[in-house]
Amino acid sequence: MTTATGVSAAGSGRTWGAVPEELSARVPAEQRGAGRERDSVRLLVSRGRAVSHHAFVELPRQLAAGDLLIVNTSATLAAAVDGRVGHARVVVHFSTRGDDGRWAVELRDPDGTGTTRARAGGPAGTEVRLPGDVRLVLEEPLSARGPRLWWARVPGGADVHGLLRRHGRPIRYSYTDRDQPLSAYQTVFALPSDDGAGSAEMPSAGRPFTARMVAELVSRGVQFAPITLHTGVASAEAHEPPYPEPYAVPETSARLINAARAGGGRIVAVGTTAVRAVESATGPDGLVRAARGWTDLVVTPERGVRVVDGLLTGLHEPEASHLLMLEAVAGRAAVDRGYEAALAGRYLWHEFGDVHLILPEEPLTQSVAHATLGEIATPPM
Repeated sequence: MTTATGVSAAGSGRTWGAVPEELSARVPAEQRGAGRERDSVRLLVSRGRAVSHHAFVELPRQLAAGDLLIVNTSATLAAAVDGRVGHARVVVHFSTRGDDGRWAVELRDPDGTGTTRARAGGPAGTEVRLPGDVRLVLEEPLSARGPRLWWARVPGGADVHGLLRRHGRPIRYSYTDRDQPLSAYQTVFALPSDDGAGSAEMPSAGRPFTARMVAELVSRGVQFAPITLHTGVASAEAHEPPYPEPYAVPETSARLINAARAGGGRIVAVGTTAVRAVESATGPDGLVRAARGWTDLVVTPERGVRVVDGLLTGLHEPEASHLLMLEAVAGRAAVDRGYEAALAGRYLWHEFGDVHLILPEEPLTQSVAHATLGEIATPPM
C-alpha cells in the first residue's frame, strides 16, 4: 500500500491507510473553478475525537474573541534552479543559507514532465554550473542522517538571492499539474526580509487566508502574533524529521501570546512551522520569550507542547514526521479519528489542499453535540 508520493503506509500502526492519488490537490483552489478564491477550500475541525465539516470561510465562527493565531511571515523563494553536473542536467533546490555563507542544497534529476526525482547526493567536490556563470561546489553532507542535503559554497561570493530572482522558480512536486507563478506560493502574511531570506517551501497552512478573512477575524476579537521560520527543503520521498531552521519570535508577539494565555484565550498555531518556532521560544514555565537563531526542536508526543492549544494545518501522509507534532497537540486517537474523516470525506491533500483545525476537546455538554454532528454532517464539496 503506497501513498501518492510512494511512501508505504504499512507498519505505521495507524487506523487509516494510504492516501489515494486522486486526493492530491494538483492546482491552487482559485484555479479549480469559476468564482473560486484562495479561501475556497474545506475545513475539517477536530475537537478531541469529535469531528465536523465546514468551508474554510467558516473559520471565524470556530474561534472566539480572545483567541490568538500565530502566523509565519516567511516569504517563499523561487528556490529551484536548473544546472549541469558535467553534461548531465540537474535541478538544484536551494534550502537554507548558513551563517557561514554556505547553502544547504539538494540536487535532483529532471523527470521530463516538469518535476524532479531523487538523485544520489555528492560526492564532495562536485561542481554544479548554474545560469549566469555561477558555480556551486558541494562540500559536505548537511547531516549524518543521509546524503540528500549538502552544504555547498558559491566561489567568488555570487549573489544567490539575485540568482534565484532571475533564474529560479518555485519548487514543484510531481502531484501538481503544472508550474505556478511565485505569487501562488506566497501567503497573505508573507513579508520580505531585509537580507532576502525566505522559505524554500511555502508555509502552506496560511495559504487559504485572504485579507478579507484576516479583517473578519480581527473584527471578532481574534488576535494575530507574527513569527518567522524559514522552512528548508522537505523530503518528498523519505519524510525525514525537520533539519535545523532559522526562526525569530519578536518581543511583541511573545507578549501578545502570554497575555492571551493569561486571559483564557486559546493559542492556535497556523502551520507546523509556527508550532516549531513558538515552542522553541517557550520556557519550561510556559512563558514565551523573544528569541531568534536556529531551532533543531522536533515536537513529539513525548516532548509535548508548552504553549500551543490548537493547530491549523494541511493534511499529511501516514509516514510524515509532522504527524508526531499533531499528536503532541491533540493525542493519537484524535488525530487518527480526524484523518479517517478526511479520507472518508474526500478532502484534498498537500499545499494547495484543504485544511484541518485541531482544537482542544470541549466540555462534555458541548462535545456530545459536536460528536453527533461529526458523525452525520455531509462534507461540503
